[in-house]
Amino acid sequence: MAKPHPESIDSDELPQLAQTTMQAAKFPCLASMDGDQPRLRPISPVRMDGFTVYVANLRQYHKTQELAANPKVELCYMDSDHNQVRITGVAEVLTDETMLQEIWDSNPLLRQYLGTRENPNLIVYKIVPNQVRYMREWALEYYEVPLVKVEG
Repeated sequence: MAKPHPESIDSDELPQLAQTTMQAAKFPCLASMDGDQPRLRPISPVRMDGFTVYVANLRQYHKTQELAANPKVELCYMDSDHNQVRITGVAEVLTDETMLQEIWDSNPLLRQYLGTRENPNLIVYKIVPNQVRYMREWALEYYEVPLVKVEG
């Protein structure tokens, strides 16, 4: 089998290519640390604002303890064409009441499962990116994606 030769990518297109991959992938995996043991799990973001990703969680989940001890995380999105977006960042507990209400209002599953936004089990993390990388299928090379908000 011949080695694939991926097309070159215009750096101006990287933010949109990455956003398109994120939209298509829908369910990224979130990596965190449990002491010295990496942990990886699929998640369902409750909101995306450019490359900032919001994740709902229940306080009793072990992930809550992991992120309190070490908030450094990485998200990996992969679409059906095997294009990848990797977001390295820091998970912060979201305290912005307006944003929390917007997330609550736009997520019927949260409302059905938790009943009220004041449910003490609910915690929402804002994953603030410090690096975004994109790789087209079989390219075997990551491109640095500028941390800009993509319109559209």
